[in-house]
Amino acid sequence: MAIQWFPGHMASARKNAAEAMARVDVVIEVLDARLPEASGNPMITELRKYRQRPCLKVLNKADLADPEVTRAWLDWYAAQADVKAVAISAKRPADVARLTGLCRQLAPHRNDNTKPLRMMIMGIPNVGKSTLMNALLKRRVAAVGDEPAVTKSQQCLDLGPGLTLTDTPGLMWPKIEHDSDGYMLAAAHAIGRNAVIEEEVAEFLAALLLQRYPERLAERYGMAPAGMDGHAVVAAVAKRRGCILKGRGGGLDLEKAANLFLTDFRSGALGRISLETPVSRAAMLAAAAETEAAG
Repeated sequence: MAIQWFPGHMASARKNAAEAMARVDVVIEVLDARLPEASGNPMITELRKYRQRPCLKVLNKADLADPEVTRAWLDWYAAQADVKAVAISAKRPADVARLTGLCRQLAPHRNDNTKPLRMMIMGIPNVGKSTLMNALLKRRVAAVGDEPAVTKSQQCLDLGPGLTLTDTPGLMWPKIEHDSDGYMLAAAHAIGRNAVIEEEVAEFLAALLLQRYPERLAERYGMAPAGMDGHAVVAAVAKRRGCILKGRGGGLDLEKAANLFLTDFRSGALGRISLETPVSRAAMLAAAAETEAAG
Protein backbone atom coordinates (compact mmCIF):
# COMPACT_ATOMS: atom_id res chain seq x y z
CA MET A 1 0.00 0.00 0.00
CA ALA A 2 1.39 3.40 -1.00
CA ILE A 3 1.00 5.83 1.91
CA GLN A 4 -0.13 9.40 1.21
CA TRP A 5 -1.28 12.05 3.69
CA PHE A 6 -1.89 15.74 2.95
CA PRO A 7 -4.50 17.34 5.27
CA GLY A 8 -6.41 20.26 3.78
CA HIS A 9 -4.87 23.01 5.90
CA MET A 10 -1.38 22.21 4.59
CA ALA A 11 -1.95 23.79 1.16
CA SER A 12 -2.62 27.19 2.73
CA ALA A 13 0.19 26.60 5.25
CA ARG A 14 2.64 26.15 2.36
CA LYS A 15 1.50 29.43 0.77
CA ASN A 16 1.88 31.28 4.07
CA ALA A 17 5.31 29.75 4.68
CA ALA A 18 6.52 30.83 1.24
CA GLU A 19 5.45 34.41 1.95
CA ALA A 20 7.02 34.46 5.42
CA MET A 21 10.31 33.03 4.18
CA ALA A 22 10.95 36.23 2.23
CA ARG A 23 11.24 38.00 5.60
CA VAL A 24 13.62 35.65 7.44
CA ASP A 25 17.38 35.10 7.49
CA VAL A 26 17.72 31.43 8.45
CA VAL A 27 15.46 28.39 8.13
CA ILE A 28 15.57 25.89 10.98
CA GLU A 29 14.35 22.58 9.58
CA VAL A 30 13.51 20.01 12.24
CA LEU A 31 14.07 16.40 11.17
CA ASP A 32 13.63 13.06 12.91
CA ALA A 33 17.18 11.82 13.59
CA ARG A 34 16.03 8.23 13.00
CA LEU A 35 15.04 9.03 9.39
CA PRO A 36 16.54 12.43 8.47
CA GLU A 37 16.01 12.43 4.72
CA ALA A 38 12.69 10.60 4.77
CA SER A 39 11.45 13.21 7.26
CA GLY A 40 12.77 16.13 5.18
CA ASN A 41 10.05 17.90 3.21
CA PRO A 42 11.28 18.56 -0.36
CA MET A 43 8.97 21.61 -0.52
CA ILE A 44 10.95 23.22 2.31
CA THR A 45 14.19 22.69 0.41
CA GLU A 46 12.61 24.08 -2.76
CA LEU A 47 11.29 27.18 -0.98
CA ARG A 48 14.51 28.03 0.86
CA LYS A 49 16.71 27.49 -2.20
CA TYR A 50 14.44 29.74 -4.24
CA ARG A 51 14.80 32.43 -1.55
CA GLN A 52 18.52 31.61 -1.11
CA ARG A 53 18.12 31.06 2.63
CA PRO A 54 20.66 29.02 4.61
CA CYS A 55 19.38 26.13 6.68
CA LEU A 56 20.11 24.67 10.09
CA LYS A 57 19.14 20.99 9.93
CA VAL A 58 18.14 19.93 13.43
CA LEU A 59 18.21 16.15 13.84
CA ASN A 60 15.81 15.93 16.76
CA LYS A 61 15.12 12.82 18.85
CA ALA A 62 18.82 11.95 18.57
CA ASP A 63 18.48 10.18 21.92
CA LEU A 64 16.31 7.59 20.12
CA ALA A 65 18.57 7.18 17.07
CA ASP A 66 21.64 5.00 16.51
CA PRO A 67 24.55 7.33 17.45
CA GLU A 68 26.93 5.94 14.81
CA VAL A 69 24.37 6.47 12.07
CA THR A 70 23.64 9.98 13.33
CA ARG A 71 27.34 10.85 13.09
CA ALA A 72 27.30 9.64 9.48
CA TRP A 73 24.34 11.90 8.73
CA LEU A 74 26.04 14.92 10.31
CA ASP A 75 29.06 14.35 8.05
CA TRP A 76 26.74 13.97 5.06
CA TYR A 77 24.99 17.29 5.73
CA ALA A 78 28.29 19.05 6.47
CA ALA A 79 29.24 18.57 2.81
CA GLN A 80 26.23 20.60 1.62
CA ALA A 81 26.38 24.30 0.81
CA ASP A 82 24.56 26.78 3.08
CA VAL A 83 23.70 24.01 5.53
CA LYS A 84 24.70 23.25 9.10
CA ALA A 85 23.44 20.19 10.96
CA VAL A 86 23.21 19.39 14.63
CA ALA A 87 21.85 16.37 16.52
CA ILE A 88 19.82 17.16 19.63
CA SER A 89 17.00 16.15 21.91
CA ALA A 90 14.53 19.01 22.23
CA LYS A 91 13.91 17.81 25.79
CA ARG A 92 17.47 18.76 26.80
CA PRO A 93 17.86 22.51 27.47
CA ALA A 94 21.64 22.42 26.87
CA ASP A 95 21.07 20.99 23.38
CA VAL A 96 18.47 23.60 22.51
CA ALA A 97 20.63 26.46 23.81
CA ARG A 98 23.17 25.80 21.01
CA LEU A 99 20.77 26.53 18.17
CA THR A 100 20.69 30.32 18.07
CA GLY A 101 24.49 30.47 17.97
CA LEU A 102 24.54 28.08 15.02
CA CYS A 103 21.93 30.21 13.25
CA ARG A 104 24.10 33.29 13.76
CA GLN A 105 26.97 31.48 12.05
CA LEU A 106 24.72 30.94 9.03
CA ALA A 107 23.74 34.63 8.92
CA PRO A 108 26.92 36.59 9.80
CA HIS A 109 25.37 39.78 8.39
CA ARG A 110 23.09 39.79 11.45
CA ASN A 111 25.92 39.70 14.00
CA ASP A 112 26.18 43.49 14.40
CA ASN A 113 23.02 43.78 16.57
CA THR A 114 21.59 46.55 14.36
CA LYS A 115 18.82 44.28 13.08
CA PRO A 116 17.33 41.16 14.65
CA LEU A 117 18.27 37.70 13.47
CA ARG A 118 15.03 36.40 11.98
CA MET A 119 14.64 32.63 12.13
CA MET A 120 11.89 30.41 10.81
CA ILE A 121 11.21 26.93 12.19
CA MET A 122 9.80 24.34 9.80
CA GLY A 123 9.34 20.59 9.56
CA ILE A 124 6.87 17.83 8.93
CA PRO A 125 4.32 16.87 11.63
CA ASN A 126 5.41 15.12 14.82
CA VAL A 127 9.18 15.61 14.56
CA GLY A 128 9.16 17.60 17.82
CA LYS A 129 9.01 21.07 16.32
CA SER A 130 6.60 22.44 18.92
CA THR A 131 8.61 20.93 21.79
CA LEU A 132 11.73 22.56 20.37
CA MET A 133 10.08 25.94 19.96
CA ASN A 134 8.74 25.90 23.52
CA ALA A 135 12.26 25.06 24.74
CA LEU A 136 13.77 27.93 22.73
CA LEU A 137 11.26 30.36 24.20
CA LYS A 138 11.45 28.80 27.69
CA ARG A 139 7.68 28.89 27.91
CA ARG A 140 4.78 27.02 26.41
CA VAL A 141 3.51 28.80 23.32
CA ALA A 142 2.90 25.84 21.00
CA ALA A 143 0.60 22.89 21.53
CA VAL A 144 2.46 19.60 21.89
CA GLY A 145 0.73 16.31 21.17
CA ASP A 146 1.35 12.75 20.10
CA GLU A 147 -0.90 13.08 17.05
CA PRO A 148 0.58 14.62 13.87
CA ALA A 149 -0.42 18.12 12.69
CA VAL A 150 -1.26 19.64 16.09
CA THR A 151 -0.04 23.13 15.06
CA LYS A 152 -2.27 24.66 12.38
CA SER A 153 -1.41 28.37 12.34
CA GLN A 154 1.68 30.51 11.82
CA GLN A 155 3.01 32.93 14.45
CA CYS A 156 6.00 35.23 14.90
CA LEU A 157 7.58 35.33 18.34
CA ASP A 158 10.24 37.34 20.14
CA LEU A 159 13.07 35.15 21.42
CA GLY A 160 14.83 37.95 23.24
CA PRO A 161 17.16 40.82 22.28
CA GLY A 162 17.91 40.69 18.57
CA LEU A 163 16.13 37.37 17.89
CA THR A 164 12.75 36.55 16.32
CA LEU A 165 11.27 33.18 15.47
CA THR A 166 8.47 32.43 13.00
CA ASP A 167 6.68 29.17 13.74
CA THR A 168 4.87 27.29 10.98
CA PRO A 169 2.46 24.34 10.99
CA GLY A 170 3.90 20.92 10.23
CA LEU A 171 4.11 20.65 6.45
CA MET A 172 3.72 17.47 4.46
CA TRP A 173 4.06 17.41 0.70
CA PRO A 174 1.32 16.32 -1.74
CA LYS A 175 2.93 13.08 -2.92
CA ILE A 176 5.39 10.82 -1.09
CA GLU A 177 7.52 9.60 -3.96
CA HIS A 178 9.08 6.51 -2.40
CA ASP A 179 6.98 3.84 -0.68
CA SER A 180 9.70 3.13 1.88
CA ASP A 181 9.64 6.79 2.95
CA GLY A 182 5.90 6.53 3.56
CA TYR A 183 6.37 3.47 5.75
CA MET A 184 9.24 5.04 7.68
CA LEU A 185 7.19 8.18 8.28
CA ALA A 186 4.24 6.09 9.43
CA ALA A 187 6.48 4.06 11.75
CA ALA A 188 7.71 7.31 13.32
CA HIS A 189 4.08 8.52 13.60
CA ALA A 190 4.55 11.51 11.30
CA ILE A 191 1.45 10.43 9.36
CA GLY A 192 -2.07 10.26 10.76
CA ARG A 193 -3.45 6.83 11.67
CA ASN A 194 -6.36 7.24 9.24
CA ALA A 195 -3.91 7.08 6.30
CA VAL A 196 -2.19 3.82 7.18
CA ILE A 197 -2.80 0.17 8.00
CA GLU A 198 -0.72 -0.25 11.12
CA GLU A 199 -0.18 -3.99 10.62
CA GLU A 200 1.52 -3.23 7.29
CA VAL A 201 3.64 -0.50 8.86
CA ALA A 202 4.64 -2.82 11.72
CA GLU A 203 5.60 -5.58 9.27
CA PHE A 204 7.73 -3.12 7.27
CA LEU A 205 9.47 -1.96 10.45
CA ALA A 206 9.96 -5.53 11.64
CA ALA A 207 11.53 -6.55 8.31
CA LEU A 208 13.91 -3.59 8.51
CA LEU A 209 14.91 -4.45 12.09
CA LEU A 210 15.49 -8.07 11.09
CA GLN A 211 18.10 -6.79 8.63
CA ARG A 212 19.81 -4.20 10.83
CA TYR A 213 18.97 -4.75 14.51
CA PRO A 214 17.87 -8.39 15.00
CA GLU A 215 19.45 -8.43 18.45
CA ARG A 216 16.97 -5.77 19.62
CA LEU A 217 14.05 -8.04 18.69
CA ALA A 218 15.64 -10.93 20.57
CA GLU A 219 16.28 -8.79 23.66
CA ARG A 220 12.85 -7.18 23.78
CA TYR A 221 10.61 -10.09 22.87
CA GLY A 222 12.66 -13.22 23.56
CA MET A 223 12.37 -14.40 19.96
CA ALA A 224 14.90 -16.07 17.69
CA PRO A 225 14.89 -13.75 14.63
CA ALA A 226 16.75 -16.10 12.26
CA GLY A 227 14.52 -17.13 9.36
CA MET A 228 11.66 -14.83 10.33
CA ASP A 229 9.93 -12.24 8.17
CA GLY A 230 8.05 -9.10 9.21
CA HIS A 231 4.70 -10.88 9.62
CA ALA A 232 6.28 -13.58 11.79
CA VAL A 233 7.78 -10.93 14.07
CA VAL A 234 4.39 -9.26 14.62
CA ALA A 235 2.84 -12.68 15.29
CA ALA A 236 5.61 -13.45 17.79
CA VAL A 237 4.94 -10.13 19.55
CA ALA A 238 1.25 -11.06 19.74
CA LYS A 239 2.08 -14.38 21.39
CA ARG A 240 4.61 -12.80 23.76
CA ARG A 241 2.25 -10.03 24.87
CA GLY A 242 -0.92 -12.13 25.01
CA CYS A 243 -2.67 -10.35 22.15
CA ILE A 244 -5.51 -12.85 21.67
CA LEU A 245 -8.83 -12.21 19.95
CA LYS A 246 -11.86 -12.81 22.16
CA GLY A 247 -14.76 -14.86 20.89
CA ARG A 248 -13.06 -15.82 17.63
CA GLY A 249 -11.45 -19.10 18.50
CA GLY A 250 -8.57 -17.47 20.32
CA GLY A 251 -6.65 -16.28 17.24
CA LEU A 252 -3.85 -13.74 17.44
CA ASP A 253 -4.81 -10.05 17.61
CA LEU A 254 -2.24 -8.83 15.10
CA GLU A 255 -3.64 -5.29 15.06
CA LYS A 256 -3.06 -4.90 18.79
CA ALA A 257 0.39 -6.48 18.50
CA ALA A 258 1.28 -4.09 15.67
CA ASN A 259 0.30 -1.13 17.83
CA LEU A 260 2.39 -2.42 20.73
CA PHE A 261 5.38 -3.01 18.46
CA LEU A 262 5.17 0.47 16.90
CA THR A 263 4.81 2.05 20.34
CA ASP A 264 7.95 0.22 21.51
CA PHE A 265 9.86 1.67 18.55
CA ARG A 266 8.50 5.20 18.95
CA SER A 267 9.18 5.33 22.68
CA GLY A 268 12.71 3.96 22.44
CA ALA A 269 11.86 0.74 24.27
CA LEU A 270 13.51 -1.19 21.42
CA GLY A 271 16.73 0.79 21.87
CA ARG A 272 18.42 3.43 19.75
CA ILE A 273 17.48 2.65 16.17
CA SER A 274 17.90 4.49 12.86
CA LEU A 275 15.73 3.51 9.92
CA GLU A 276 18.01 4.88 7.20
CA THR A 277 21.69 5.70 6.69
CA PRO A 278 23.37 7.82 4.01
CA VAL A 279 24.42 4.57 2.32
CA SER A 280 20.96 2.97 2.44
CA ARG A 281 19.42 6.22 1.21
CA ALA A 282 21.75 6.38 -1.77
CA ALA A 283 21.05 2.73 -2.60
CA MET A 284 17.28 3.27 -2.43
CA LEU A 285 17.43 6.32 -4.70
CA ALA A 286 19.69 4.51 -7.18
CA ALA A 287 17.31 1.54 -7.30
CA ALA A 288 14.33 3.86 -7.79
CA ALA A 289 16.09 5.70 -10.62
CA GLU A 290 16.99 2.39 -12.29
CA THR A 291 13.39 1.19 -12.05
CA GLU A 292 12.10 4.45 -13.51
CA ALA A 293 14.60 4.31 -16.38
CA ALA A 294 13.62 0.73 -17.18
CA GLY A 295 9.94 1.39 -17.03
